[in-house]
Amino acid sequence: MPSFILRRIISLVFVLLFAVTVTFCLLRNAPGDPLNLGEKQRTKEAIALEERKHNLDGPIWWQCMRYIGLAKKNADEAHGRPARFSGLLQGDFAKSTKMKDRDVWELIGVALPTSLTIGGIALLLSTSIGLWLGSIAAMRKHTWLDTATMLGALMAISVPTFVVGPALALVFSLWLGWLPVGGWGGISSLVLPSVTLAGPFIAYIARLSRTSILEVLNQDFVRTAHAKGLAERRVLYKHVLKVAILPVVSFLGPLAANLLTGSLVVESVFSLPGMGGFFVNSVTNRDVFLCCGSVTIYCTLLVAMNLLVDIAYKWLDPRIRLE
Repeated sequence: MPSFILRRIISLVFVLLFAVTVTFCLLRNAPGDPLNLGEKQRTKEAIALEERKHNLDGPIWWQCMRYIGLAKKNADEAHGRPARFSGLLQGDFAKSTKMKDRDVWELIGVALPTSLTIGGIALLLSTSIGLWLGSIAAMRKHTWLDTATMLGALMAISVPTFVVGPALALVFSLWLGWLPVGGWGGISSLVLPSVTLAGPFIAYIARLSRTSILEVLNQDFVRTAHAKGLAERRVLYKHVLKVAILPVVSFLGPLAANLLTGSLVVESVFSLPGMGGFFVNSVTNRDVFLCCGSVTIYCTLLVAMNLLVDIAYKWLDPRIRLE
């Protein structure tokens, strides 16, 4: 197990370097102005000075190496700093080219807690409610309860979040007055965004867990458990779910990374200062450093969650060999 975790951590570094390199090169080749210069300031001298200040002068591959930290950055004569190695590998996320004098890590540090809070609650709701609904549908196969559960799941998947979010705000905020319409405040402001974000994934997990549970129910060890006279609920929670949950656990890896880094639609509907808005704005503004910082956070979470999924697989089924 320790050697497996070490190999995955080493692979994380290479995955991050590849993702950041591709993102950096694509944005630097995209049309647009990443330097936020006005029309009157857009002279060759001003552009060259601003590019040198942000280490965006020279060939693109050289700019990328300086950003990653594999080449020395330009000397900062204004602050008396010599040319030095300082990049992503040294923990330096650089400064935003659009938001003057704002460090990228500072901007991410403001937005990330919001996305992590909403995403964490949505992940908890998706997993718990989805497994519960899937178990009910599987144990009551071909009944009205099974049909109603799967029909509700299909509707939750089909209706987009930009429709569900305003509908929930209309009912629970404007009509009933129970919850705030939007903004970032107390616990009550977390309810509608979390439910909106979790809705489709509750449906996905319910459908996935139902199918997996039905497959496990037909296996011999389940028939043996029933033959011993064990209660149906005990058979489900002690024997069936431990095997049937494996496909759900596999789905939770990328799902967790997706939820924890935020959803642009949900954040826009409920006016939340999360990572989704920063990422999209960084692309439209050609803010290469903010975009690469967001990609770094997302890739780190994705690889970390997949590592946790592999460890959970080993814990749930000791027959699995991680090597």
